[in-house]
Amino acid sequence: MAEPLDASQAQRERLAFLELRAFFTGELRRSDIEARFGIKPAASSRDLALYREIAPDNLEYDAVGRCYRPSPSFAPVFEFNPNRVLAWLLQGFGDGLDLGLKQAAPCEGPGQLTRPNMHVLGSITRSMCAKRATRISYLSLSSGLKRREIVPVALADNGLRWHVRAFDREKGRFGDFVLTRISKVQEIEGEVEERELLGADEQWARMVEMELAPHPGIEHPKAIEADYGMHDGVLRIKARAALAGYVLRRWNVDASPDHRLEHSIHNLWLRNPQTLYGVESAALAPGQREALESAVNG
Repeated sequence: MAEPLDASQAQRERLAFLELRAFFTGELRRSDIEARFGIKPAASSRDLALYREIAPDNLEYDAVGRCYRPSPSFAPVFEFNPNRVLAWLLQGFGDGLDLGLKQAAPCEGPGQLTRPNMHVLGSITRSMCAKRATRISYLSLSSGLKRREIVPVALADNGLRWHVRAFDREKGRFGDFVLTRISKVQEIEGEVEERELLGADEQWARMVEMELAPHPGIEHPKAIEADYGMHDGVLRIKARAALAGYVLRRWNVDASPDHRLEHSIHNLWLRNPQTLYGVESAALAPGQREALESAVNG
């Protein structure tokens, strides 16, 4: 049996790409490889033939869909870093394989403390691409381990962890499910309703423009303006309503109308808090809960 390392570096990247494409979207066509790498049909056919020689049980040909699909016994040939896979899903399938090249300059980041299970992620993304519902085991903080029926529609990174945006059939609305809390994913046969698909998610479709300014409590606001490249003392950003609260929490933005939070922790202030009206994720933003409790208590 052939080994991936027997192939050239360029071909290994193509093999890695076709495996990713098949596993995480549930389908693969020769044209996918050709479009990604700018190669001829004969070359993509050779890549597929080599991959099937390496892993003969991984792909099945779907004559109706005219594509290859991962088999029930699919076992990845390549070992992929979860963060890199999530980056591919976020930004599109990029250069395929992490070749472990030496960095041009020392560079480190905070890293991720949470790592989703790749089989769970693959099941979710395949269902998403096929527009199918899934039955999952989900471990929540409020109700513990419970079986749920969801229709996955999008993936989102909140800066600390990844979640799947999905229609929750039990609650009859869209919500967020943390990927690392999902297990035992089973695709449900049958068509889903339009109201369960991404086009019906109003919070996802709505764009919110937020004006971030240095917190009024900061003595030298010019330093904050320089940090964020502000113009005229403000940084204007747009985010989906479904994600706006996550954005504000990630950057520790004081979202209270009267900028009541401690400026040494919250360097930024949302100077147009009215933009969060009707935004469900706003409850996650620093200062919003305190402002709501203050309004309720008079």
